[in-house]
Amino acid sequence: MRPTVAPFPAARFRRLRRLSALRDLAQEHRLSTADLIWPVFVRDGEGVEEPIASMPGVVRRSVDRVVAAAREAAELGIPAICIFPFTDASVKTDDCVEAWNPDNLTNRAVRAVKAAVPELVVMTDIALDPYNAQGHDGFVVGGEILNDETVEALVKMALAQAEAGADILGPSDMMDGRIGALRAALEAAGHQHVAIMSYAAKYASAFYGPFRDAVGAAGALKGDKLTYQMHPGNSNEALRLVERDLSEGADMVMVKPGMPYLDICRRVKDAFGAPTYAYQVSGEYAMLQGAAERGWLDGQKVMLESLLSFRRAGCDGVLTYFAPEVARLLGRP
Repeated sequence: MRPTVAPFPAARFRRLRRLSALRDLAQEHRLSTADLIWPVFVRDGEGVEEPIASMPGVVRRSVDRVVAAAREAAELGIPAICIFPFTDASVKTDDCVEAWNPDNLTNRAVRAVKAAVPELVVMTDIALDPYNAQGHDGFVVGGEILNDETVEALVKMALAQAEAGADILGPSDMMDGRIGALRAALEAAGHQHVAIMSYAAKYASAFYGPFRDAVGAAGALKGDKLTYQMHPGNSNEALRLVERDLSEGADMVMVKPGMPYLDICRRVKDAFGAPTYAYQVSGEYAMLQGAAERGWLDGQKVMLESLLSFRRAGCDGVLTYFAPEVARLLGRP
């Protein structure tokens, strides 16, 4: 039952807005450095930090510079980074064999980060698109994205990343049945401690464009991803997907993109109470950062306001490219 509010003037909501200290005492939701996961992009080379034009302020880093970023994250109190590879076109193939190469970019970066900053949580991406000559998250045969064959490949990819030392695996592929297959394989291989954060409600969104530039998948993609990612008009389907992934062994679930789908975050958290995350994706970042650079928005204020919206919507944390800037502003948790 909704509590009764006294009529004016007994109830004056402005009383608790009068002073900064009163506003702090009455604040319902807070953003903390401990809520942040920082996505970083790794590429070949040494000493490289290569700007990404469509994501102002974001760079692709060579492995040694990813290690430096990991140290920065730890010093700032950011608990986790998530590694995404920019894969050279020469190793992108139809069979995606580079995805489970123990010495691919992701796995080299994971090993290097865990050796240098063992206390930092390292998350990885499970999907074939960085290694697929056709830019899709799964195998493509005759224009069709194959589900079961892709799941078998994702298992090999996941085991290679677990062996490299990844703490959290993030299946972003949206193939049916992949969480159960990954969990069973991890258990059988002795990786019971490795967590799965499922991209359970991942929408076929137009907000991913800059990310595809960042990982070099934009030019490779043939067609679209509508047969495996969710329709933006669906809401109940997201709950069914989250329920399935939790039942198959996901430890955490994610909604992606973030701000356009805050209603989904709220429904997921209310329905399941499971650890729930959102990804403030590249397009969300780019539009805020681009507007701030042009002076159309106050960059710091919209950054913090946007991230606080995830907490208000029920998220336990958020993947965001703003993580280091936010951490510097907020200080350690």
